[in-house]
Amino acid sequence: MGTVLWALGLVLIVEGLVVALAPSRVEDLLAALRALPVEARRLIGFLALTLGALLLALGRSLGVG
Repeated sequence: MGTVLWALGLVLIVEGLVVALAPSRVEDLLAALRALPVEARRLIGFLALTLGALLLALGRSLGVG
């Protein structure tokens, strides 16, 4: 459970930094995402999910976390 909280904390820090440092770029990114078809957004989400899972697995195999 501690690892999950640690991971969520890191996500919130990164997301908060993006919004705090470049709020107008976030608006541009959201507009660009709106222009993409739903299937393309879904594919991007699955790719991000897969990459995240692979990075976690790599980190575990290297003894990190």
